[in-house]
Formats: sequence, C-alpha cells, structure tokens
Amino acid sequence: MLSNELKSKIDGLWDDFAAGGLSNPLEVIEQITYMMFIHDIDVTDQTRVKESMMLGTNYQSKFDGLDDIRRWSKFKDQPSESMFDIVKDEVFPFIKNLHDDKDSAFAKYMSDAIFKIPTPLLLSKVVDTLNNIYDSIKDQEQEDNKTGKASDIRGDLYEYMLLKLKQAGRNGQFRTPRNIINMMVELVDPTPQDTICDPAFGSAGFLISVSQYLRENKKKEVFQDRNNFKHYQNDMFHGYDIDRTMLRIGAMNMMTHGIDNPQIEYRDSLSDQNTDKDKYSLILANPPFKGSLDADTVSADLLKVCKTKKTELLFVALFLRMLKQGGRCACIVPDGVLFGASKAHKEIRKKLVEDNMLQAVISMPPGVFKPYAGVSTAVLIFTKTGHGGTDKVWFYDMTADGFSLDDKRTPVKENDIPDIINRFRHLDQEADRKRTDKSFFVDKDEIVENGYDLSINRYKEIEYVPVEYPPTKDILAEIMKLDAEADKELQELKKMLEK
Repeated sequence: MLSNELKSKIDGLWDDFAAGGLSNPLEVIEQITYMMFIHDIDVTDQTRVKESMMLGTNYQSKFDGLDDIRRWSKFKDQPSESMFDIVKDEVFPFIKNLHDDKDSAFAKYMSDAIFKIPTPLLLSKVVDTLNNIYDSIKDQEQEDNKTGKASDIRGDLYEYMLLKLKQAGRNGQFRTPRNIINMMVELVDPTPQDTICDPAFGSAGFLISVSQYLRENKKKEVFQDRNNFKHYQNDMFHGYDIDRTMLRIGAMNMMTHGIDNPQIEYRDSLSDQNTDKDKYSLILANPPFKGSLDADTVSADLLKVCKTKKTELLFVALFLRMLKQGGRCACIVPDGVLFGASKAHKEIRKKLVEDNMLQAVISMPPGVFKPYAGVSTAVLIFTKTGHGGTDKVWFYDMTADGFSLDDKRTPVKENDIPDIINRFRHLDQEADRKRTDKSFFVDKDEIVENGYDLSINRYKEIEYVPVEYPPTKDILAEIMKLDAEADKELQELKKMLEK
C-alpha cells in the first residue's frame, strides 16, 4: 500500500504534467512509465553486471560501447536544456531499440512509443520528482522487509495512477494483490524447467513473481545451468492481453526484472486468435471476468467443452486446454464457479474432479479485492491429467490475508497465508483435521453426491458452544435489586431538587 507521502509526490508529478501542457491521463501514465523504465534499466544493468561477475555467467551490459550519458545516473544531474536533448535524442531512441530481435515482444510494444514531454523545465521536474519517489520507495521497501510484509510498491504506484484514468476495475485493469500472487506462486512451486503462461497478462504481476521466486529459491539451478538460463530468458514466460498499454508496461517491467525476451502478445485469450493447446506446464492467472461474451467471439474449442457465455467458466476450460499433460494451474475464480447450478457450471466442475486432479479450493474473504470489488473469490489448484486422479480435495477457509478487509486495506496482524502455504506443503498431515477447523479434506465421493459443489460452506461444520445462564429466579432477583437501587437514587435526586 502506498504511503500518503508517496501519493502526495505522485499527485504533485501529475500536476506538473498538467501545468506543462500534458493533460491526457493515459499519455501521462505512459510518459511516467518510460521515465521509470529509463531509471530501472540503469539500476538493473548495474546489478546484473555485478551478479554475472559473482555467478560467473555471461552478461553483456546494455550500455556496452555506448556513451554512459544514456544512463539515468549520469544525465539526471545535467542542466535542464542538456538533459532534454540527451533524453530526446539519445536515451529515448536507445530504449526503443534495446532489443536486437525486431520480432520480440519488447520491440513490438515499444515501436510506437513516443517521447512527449514538451519542455526541458517539465523534464527536469519529472526527473527530480522521480528521484524523490525512488528514495521513498527504497525507504518503504526496507521498512516492509523488516516487518516481513509482501512489498509491491511499483504495482501499487501503477494502480494509483490508473485510478486517475477512472478505469481501475474496468476490463480487469486493477492489480491482483501482491500477497495473493506470491501465495499462489509459492503453492505451485515453479521449477527452472517450467513453461509458464498468464492468459490475462496485465502488467506481468504473476510472471514477475515467478521470476523472483526462482531467483530467491532456485538461483543456482537457473543461473548456473546454461540451458535453464537460456530457457528463463527466452521461452519460460508467456502472456496475452488485449491492452497495448499494459503490454508495453509489462514488457518494460519484465526487462527490468532480468527477463530479456518474454513471449507476450496482443491476443484475446478466449477467441480463435488463441490456438494454444497442450503447451504449458504451469498457468497462473486472475482473469478479468466481465460477465457474458458474444458467443461468436469465443473459440469453438472452448464452447465444445463448456457451452456458455460466462467468461469465468470459459477461462477454466481454456486453462485445461492450454496445459500439457501433468501441467499445474493456480487460478482465481468468483465464488459462483464453485456452486453455480447451471449445466455449464456443473460440467466444468465435473471435468475438474472426474477428468483431472483437483487438489485444493482456497476460499478467500470478500475484502481481498477492495476497494475495487467486494465479490467473494477462491483459488483453485489443479493438475491436468486427462484421466482423473482426484481422490480427495483440500479446502481452506481463509478469513484474513494480512490486511484489513475494508476499502482502506491497511496492514493487520491476522494473516492466514503462511498457514495456508505450510499446510499445503504438508498435506499428508491434514488427514485428521475436522470439518470445524480452517482446513480439511473432503472425499471425492462426497463431492460427487453434492453435485460437484466446491463451496466450502457445503462441507464446513460449525461448532456450537452451549452458553449456560443462571436460573430464572436469580435473574429476576438481580433485576428487582437493580430496580430498587434505581428507585432509591431517583428519590434522593427528587429530595435534592426540592431543597
């Protein structure tokens, strides 16, 4: 969550753009994003040079053979006129052509990027303000690390800027909370050999979380194995979106996180544009469920699996189609998917339970996505087998995620996420859990008997604790005593008033 100090600085930056003649909110976001990328590519490049020396990997600096003046750390201290010429004539063409492969995602989505900051004075203000913002971000990240909070200040910043577009929440353009993304990544435990896709790419939150997980937990396997590192850089990460601005932001975001050539494309995942089948070993997604679609735009393959216009069901069918045999998926679905009574709802749940291996249903509280949505959601974790494998399903009733469940979403002590991760990693120890506990197993046969209902309330038992009250005569005696005392006080008050 952004601090009030950071919000104030961003508001001030926004005002500077307006005063400088750039008032279109989308253009402002794009220009801020470009400048942040210019900063990040300098910092990331220096970090990767140091890492390559420590790990013995081959990394060629993006600035090799070029004038260092293209680096943020060099031009930021130049006079405003010189800085403007450097950024316009040197730095911006440099970032647009960072990738040699003209067919790469980065080249495609940066090709139409335009430097629109109109004056040296405005550019100087933007650079100064961003330097202050980065100092504040660094301080807040250090504070979050001390307290063990999941930190995604960059994502919070994008979300705050999207609020100014008045588009947050429309077309799925608000972020999945970082703590939920990180939880899902930890649960599926990505490997250096995985091929991963997010068909609702956004700003690359899930893919970046996977890259950070691998860096922190499987660093040697990724960076000291030539084949694994090549896969990590080029073929591991895939994503689709229908918003070119988000694709551009996502491409820049991934490059600054050390992924030079992600396979991201402008594509409607549910349409015939998407022909992926049996391709990925891991899918992580929180699709933008928009209700119903025109059936004519939906892939015929998906309609064969699940004849419906409801996107929440079509996306689950899509994940099953895109996964290869043995592939895993962790996805967020609205609660209606778990208990909906329509034929299509039952068919998709039956397919998960009967034809594949459904492992877990994690019910999340309604406030997780506030202030943008209050709908109840759940995380489904399953493996594509094509021939069954569901023996029993693990349910967890998450009631807290480390943040308040109101619109403010302020940090709180209550947090089920560490318990969820720990219990999922030790499912063999969950067999004796009772239905009154936060987590428990339900046998497949019972799920089938209940029409493949996957809502936790169908199976959870509530433990009623009897309350013992004193005998009625004692209660009446206490009431009479209180009445007498009150009457006495009233009489004394009357005497005082009479005097």
